[in-house]
This record gives sequence, C-alpha cells and structure tokens, in this order.
Amino acid sequence: MRGMGRARGTQVASGASAEAAETGARKHRPRLRLRLPRSRRGQRLAVQGLMALCVLALLPATWMRVGAESRVGTTADAPVREVAMVFGAGLWKGRPTPYLAHRLDAAAELYRTGKVKVVLVTGDNSREEYDEPDAMRTYLTERGVPDDRIVSDYAGFDSWDSCVRAKKIFGVDRAVLVTQGFHIHRATTLCRSAGIDAYGVGVEEPRDSTWYYGGARELAASGKAALEAVLRPDPTFLGPQEAGVAEALALATR
Repeated sequence: MRGMGRARGTQVASGASAEAAETGARKHRPRLRLRLPRSRRGQRLAVQGLMALCVLALLPATWMRVGAESRVGTTADAPVREVAMVFGAGLWKGRPTPYLAHRLDAAAELYRTGKVKVVLVTGDNSREEYDEPDAMRTYLTERGVPDDRIVSDYAGFDSWDSCVRAKKIFGVDRAVLVTQGFHIHRATTLCRSAGIDAYGVGVEEPRDSTWYYGGARELAASGKAALEAVLRPDPTFLGPQEAGVAEALALATR
C-alpha cells in the first residue's frame, strides 16, 4: 500500500512538472504580431495595396451591375416573354422562406397579367427531405397559377446551374428572371452568358439584416460568377433534355 502511495505521488509530481514545463514553454513561445510599416512610404504602400484589394473585390460585382442594368426592372417594366424563371431561396419547415415567397408572388403577378405563359421553378432537391421546386409549385398553385403551367427543375443547385439547365435541358431561349434586387444583376449576367435572352425582375425587400447579409454574400459570390460567365463550365448535373417547358407552352396556346 505504501509503495502504491509513493507511485501515485510520483505520478502527481511528474504531471505537475510537465504542466509547469508546458506553461513555461507557452510563456516563452514567440507571439506573432501584425507590424505596421513605420515609414511614411511603407504606410502609403500598405494603404495603396489595401485599396487595390478592395477594387479587385468590387470589380466583378460592378461589371455585372453595369452590364445588366438596362435589362433589370419591375414586374410592370418586364417585357412579354413566354417563360418566367424563379430561383430558389430556401425553405422553412417545408414552405418557401419569405424571400422565396416574394419571388413567387412576383412570378404569379407576371402570369396573371399575361407577361408570361409558363413558370420554370428551379431549386435544390439534392436530399429527399428537401424539395424546393415542389414547395414552389404548391405555393404558385395556391395563388392561381395552373399546375400544368409550372415546370420544375430539381437540379438548380446554384444560379449558374439553373441558367445552364434552363437553356440546355429545358430549351429556354428567352425568359423573365425573378429574384431579389441584390441578386438580379448576377442572375441576369449568368443567364445571358448561358445563352438566354434574359430580363430581370428584382423584387424589393426592406433593408433588414437578411437584406444586408444577401448584399454582402453577393460581393463574395460575384468573383465565382465572373469566372463562370467567362469559362462557362458544365453544371453539377446536366442530364438528358426535358420537354416540360415545350409541353406547358403547347397547352397554353390551345
């Protein structure tokens, strides 16, 4: 028993010594500090470098806004096109989020006023329990859009995928795009790059925390979008062509 006591005492002492050594090592460990230039020339170069980075970060978003500005407006401004295209914006307990609901309200208005004949809803259905297009379809039918005038794209995982699939899979050549105002310039630029003659309807929202988050996210996403517009990669999932839009248009003209 005494031997066990001495062994335990030795272990405790060893543990304490190791902890003390580790603490001492942390105290003597060199700290990394951001050192600003002391000379005026160095400070001037640092400011110029920071400004250059800001310009580079804003350049893609500025390019998209300027390039798409003449093709963006309200539901009243929108030209007559056969197809309206609504981008997904998330679900909450299986129903469209408020932002997505506002997009769908605008699409329903375009249909009621005769601006479009068919609504293509494009969103994420990568998981069985998450189905944006079906939720969007249900919402539209509840607001008077006939079910046979709605076409679903279940692989619109992002804006570029939605645009490319609308063109290559569903054969859409001209469309009115519907999304929030902070997203519409990027969406219009991408769909035009994908070969669609696109006009964008930007749904206005109150300047709340969600709006500011969306605006900040657009700045981050604009660089990726610029590369997609230039390089034109294939979407995540392409697949065979589908006749849904053509069939819905045929029904609309009867």
